Amino acid sequence: MADDMTDVALSGLVPERATRVRDLIADVPNFPSPGVLFKDITPLLADAEGLADVVEAFTRLALADGVDVVAGMEARGFLLGAPVAHALGLGFLPLRKAGKLPPPTHSVSYDLEYGSAAIELRAGTLTPGARVLIIDDVLATGGTAAAAAELVEKCGGVVSGLAFLIELEALHGRDRLQGHNVDTLLRVDTPSGD
Repeated sequence: MADDMTDVALSGLVPERATRVRDLIADVPNFPSPGVLFKDITPLLADAEGLADVVEAFTRLALADGVDVVAGMEARGFLLGAPVAHALGLGFLPLRKAGKLPPPTHSVSYDLEYGSAAIELRAGTLTPGARVLIIDDVLATGGTAAAAAELVEKCGGVVSGLAFLIELEALHGRDRLQGHNVDTLLRVDTPSGD
């Protein structure tokens, strides 16, 4: 288990199950660049029970928030959000990187450390007024998450909440999401990579 992770929403699971989820997240030092400690969720995704526990925890958050549709940010948000949508009996909206969807699309640009990027949603896939839960694996600086929330609102949706498997608290991403309900399953208090 990584010593720097603490349970948040996983506290609703029995302690052994919460510990198993934490233990399935691997620390990879110096990836993708020197000095970064990457949190690899691949072992968690490969473990049926661990993945089921995460889906259950996210599903509880969605039920508490009142959700009509689940959205996931490319790419790991797809892997976590789609099974949550299925468990809830709801549809799933993929929020894609620019140029990955056929037109027409709605787009929101945002700044990265070195440059800019955009996130898109296919026009006509979000019902105006629908309550949307946005899911992703990591909340780091909050730039992508803020763009995702802006995109949902631009398309007429209501962001009921944003949910993340891991929050890297040292990067203060939550600050960029003020005015939104933000839930995380695990918190990391030391800097890492996304």
